[in-house]
Amino acid sequence: MAPSETRFVTAPDGVRLAWREMGEGRPVVLLHGFLSDAATNWIKYGHAAAIAARGRRVIMPDLRAHGESDKPHDLRLYPPDVLVSDARVLIEALGLGDPDLGGYSLGARTVSRLLATGARPGRVVFSGMGLEGLTDTGRRAGHFRHILTNLGRHPRGSPEWMAEAFLKTTRGDPVALLGIIETFVSTPLDEIERFDVPALVVCGAEDRDNGSAPALADALPNARYVEVPGGHMSAVVKPELGEAMAAFLAEGDR
Repeated sequence: MAPSETRFVTAPDGVRLAWREMGEGRPVVLLHGFLSDAATNWIKYGHAAAIAARGRRVIMPDLRAHGESDKPHDLRLYPPDVLVSDARVLIEALGLGDPDLGGYSLGARTVSRLLATGARPGRVVFSGMGLEGLTDTGRRAGHFRHILTNLGRHPRGSPEWMAEAFLKTTRGDPVALLGIIETFVSTPLDEIERFDVPALVVCGAEDRDNGSAPALADALPNARYVEVPGGHMSAVVKPELGEAMAAFLAEGDR
């Protein structure tokens, strides 16, 4: 099963947003992580194919400033929660109604903001995300700002150096990505505790980058936690991630 060719929608501010899809059935929108893109996060390692094989239409945008989407340098095009607005533009353009939602890292944070601003999916997946990554975005914002403003100066083998190496593989635009950091919005714990949609929290066993994934599952009123191998950068390459997501989403079709 192969993904579609890249297609585009245009946000109200003129930014062109890329997306691809795979499979047929109830739609699920998957949002990738910071510095990544849909092809790397969802297609390359088979996660989208695993989900599509279980009877789902998998829709995968490249977030603003990532992948094949536009990468503007004008900071006015990076207001808070703009990734939420972009997701809604795509959902409306495709006539998806209330699709299921899933995200990895920044994508999971965007899912939380969609829920906080009224989205009503049947099921949601938070992957590569812990509770603190939703309630306090400042720490990760500072981490990534440090990476992007000190390129070429990070100690070899450090987490910052590894993130910079990943940035090179995805041909990221540091200026545009600095803009994305300005869009981060925290979600208070009391709001998270009201997200009553069936949820999967799936995270690498060694991943603490966004805080505690088990704590996030505990805070959500209708969630389960699944641990997969790896850390924040490596769990996404493991088939167990896509298998866990596919199995959970398929439960909604019974």
